[in-house]
Amino acid sequence: MRVAAQHGKQESLFMANRSMKSNALHCIYLFFILLFILVPMASPLEAKVTKSEFGSTPDGTKVEIYTLEEGALKARIMTYGARLVSLEVPDRSGKPSDIVLGYESLAGYTADPKSYFGSIVGRYGNRIAHASFTLDGKVYHLPANDGTNTLHGGIKGFDKLVWHGREIPNGVELTLVSKDGDQGFPGTLTARVRYTLGAHALKIEYFATTDKDTVLNLTNHSYFNLAGEGHGDILNHQVMIPADRYTPVDASLIPTGELAPVAGTPLDFHNPTAIGARIDDNFEQMRLAGGYDHNYVLNGKTGVLQEAARVVEPTTGRILTVETTQPGLQFYSGNFLDGTLTGKHGHVYAKHAGFCLETQHFPDSPNHPKFPTTELKPGETYHSVTTFGFSTAP
Repeated sequence: MRVAAQHGKQESLFMANRSMKSNALHCIYLFFILLFILVPMASPLEAKVTKSEFGSTPDGTKVEIYTLEEGALKARIMTYGARLVSLEVPDRSGKPSDIVLGYESLAGYTADPKSYFGSIVGRYGNRIAHASFTLDGKVYHLPANDGTNTLHGGIKGFDKLVWHGREIPNGVELTLVSKDGDQGFPGTLTARVRYTLGAHALKIEYFATTDKDTVLNLTNHSYFNLAGEGHGDILNHQVMIPADRYTPVDASLIPTGELAPVAGTPLDFHNPTAIGARIDDNFEQMRLAGGYDHNYVLNGKTGVLQEAARVVEPTTGRILTVETTQPGLQFYSGNFLDGTLTGKHGHVYAKHAGFCLETQHFPDSPNHPKFPTTELKPGETYHSVTTFGFSTAP
């Protein structure tokens, strides 16, 4: 009986071990099934990011360039001016082309003081009337670099400074510290701009803090030609801007303070319309700007991402969709390009060689209390988001 009992005990242990091994194998099997299912969800493909040198500024400061690649999109961003140097996007047949105007070398950018190709402009993008504004009862005087006005931050704005770059997931973050009194603006400002690339869009995210009350308006000043940079003008591009109003300007392109309806004017782009269809119309605003150079008052709520523009290039099928959290959009049709600039691959940039869609606060807001405020105070964080999405039409 002792032998039988011992045999039964051994059999029980065998069965228990067998059950434990079976459970263990089952757990391992479940683990790998869960790993297969969950890991792709938790770890989506990231953009490839590489860094290299892009030369030095005339004062010897080193400039770096970051290349972002995701799917069929490829973007290059350099630390001088935090500029978008190139953006390759496929057409309807899958053929990629660079769709932003610019130069092949750093020297082209440093020698060009006024086109702002691809740059982050600040501290105040667009114009400030009479190169001055009042804040907290004090008048601040800025350098005049556009007649009697200040344009895009002054003589040496953010577009002409070298930012500090670092790689982040899917892109690059660029940081700039602008000291109190820089170009006449109050407060030491720390600005950060993040470019990230997805499978179908380039995202630009802006952050800033200050140690003193100041004003701020950051935007990107890329010139687009969806047919490919250097491939003719942009007059056949079909534009849609879902805005009911715009800010009319005077002879020096400073807003009058009015928010006027676009209905019944050449500035109405509710329905897709070719840029060139009404650009020469005998309408005062068109004559003053020499084409389109106007701020649109977007219909949506500031701070909430909304569609600001959609542009279709018929020959290539490329579609650009702009979304932003900003209250305004400056649509500029390259009116001041005059054929004196030679860009990438020897391409001469004549009038209307590119267009800009600058997501922003309104021009001259510090001098217009009824416009959305551009004031930034200590303890606050400036934050805005803009995306440039790409697709194709059949």
